[in-house]
Amino acid sequence: MRTAGPPNHLVYVWSLRVRLFHWALATSVAGAWLLSEDVRWLHEYSGYAAVALVVVRILFGFFGTGYERFANFVRGPSATLAYLGDIARRRERRHLGHNPAGGIMIVGLLCTIALIALTGWMMTTDTFWGDERVEAIHKLLANGLVVLVILHVTGVLVASLSHRENLVRAMITGWKRPNPDDERSH
Repeated sequence: MRTAGPPNHLVYVWSLRVRLFHWALATSVAGAWLLSEDVRWLHEYSGYAAVALVVVRILFGFFGTGYERFANFVRGPSATLAYLGDIARRRERRHLGHNPAGGIMIVGLLCTIALIALTGWMMTTDTFWGDERVEAIHKLLANGLVVLVILHVTGVLVASLSHRENLVRAMITGWKRPNPDDERSH
């Protein structure tokens, strides 16, 4: 379902469900991280919400449409490294959807959140209750997620400045300006 559209010179890229997913995941992860010591039950429910969102995102990454499909933005290591090299040389190509660096970031974020949820759940089981190793892994992954989020936000800012577009606004409205050189599938 598309929201009321802007002028014809913009392209609808991010579906409502991708945008709702993105901001809901950001909120649940932030909540889980900020409440990890203060309100334990809210930390746990934020974690449950995050893992449920990850499962939903994986489903529409495989079975969804357009730019939400993993096949449209997850690239192999050589393409991703080449794109990162192009960023360093300030000649990266603009993508309507996620670029190769964004694709690998999404995979990294989803996997890290899933592993954090797994280790969090493990700490509630009889087998791993009080196991300091599992708790240490959980905290290490959570801190690693903070690093990934910082890299993600930095990448959004770099791409926004490099391509002279507001990617945060695009993730709110769903609309981006087209580029004649863009391939619709990337």
